[in-house]
Amino acid sequence: MSGDYQSSLFFWTFATGVVSALATGLGAIPVAFISSSSKWMRAFSGAIAAGMMISASVFSLAQEGIALKATRPSAPYEVILGLMLGAGFFWLVEKRLSGREFEWAKFSGDSSKRSFLIFLAMFIHSFPEGVAIGVGFATGDFNFGLLMAIAISVHNIPEGMAISLPLRTEGATFGKCFWMSVLSSVPQPLAAVPAAFAVWLFRPLLATGLGFAGGAMIYLVVLELIPEALEEGGRSLTAWGVMVGLGGMLLITTLLGMIEVS
Repeated sequence: MSGDYQSSLFFWTFATGVVSALATGLGAIPVAFISSSSKWMRAFSGAIAAGMMISASVFSLAQEGIALKATRPSAPYEVILGLMLGAGFFWLVEKRLSGREFEWAKFSGDSSKRSFLIFLAMFIHSFPEGVAIGVGFATGDFNFGLLMAIAISVHNIPEGMAISLPLRTEGATFGKCFWMSVLSSVPQPLAAVPAAFAVWLFRPLLATGLGFAGGAMIYLVVLELIPEALEEGGRSLTAWGVMVGLGGMLLITTLLGMIEVS
């Protein structure tokens, strides 16, 4: 690689990674208008977040990983392996937190644990997205890399909502929701640069990484979000919340055309 090419590759992968992280904070904007901390609102918000995370896991992460089979025939099996590893990781995390006094983001108890686990799931999920940005630019096709980064940036907005909704209903300020959302995507610029310069190393790990992030989120949804929504809001409210979240996220990914990584 020439020096100019390396400098340009570094700049664009890092810059677009930072922009994609900041885009996550935009998801806090509509949440700022929520002021109620009632059990009903907490339940509905948690169910919406669950639907968003299911949609992101299945129709984004797993789907993108499986699409890699065009150049990597083992990709679907690597996604399945990643799903199991991600679920196992979150099982261990929850086991460590269970039965302990827990405080995070100035909240304590179950609300703090729920918000922390959602943040952690989104944080993990940002690594493979950062890798996807880096790999996109490493193809040498600038337009493909830029389009990949734009797609991930737009996709990050509803993910910021998924983080902000539970925080807001527990009394967090708009500023805290915004910065927590942005922090969850910090791995994107950090992973994009090394992935672009060492694509030979990161590309084989992408399918497993996408599956891992999806497995972590699905496990969290089944373990924490849906049971708590059922307990506080009942079955019908939870079902509609999940459908609203899933449908909303799927609509966004459909409008984006869901770029396939190749």
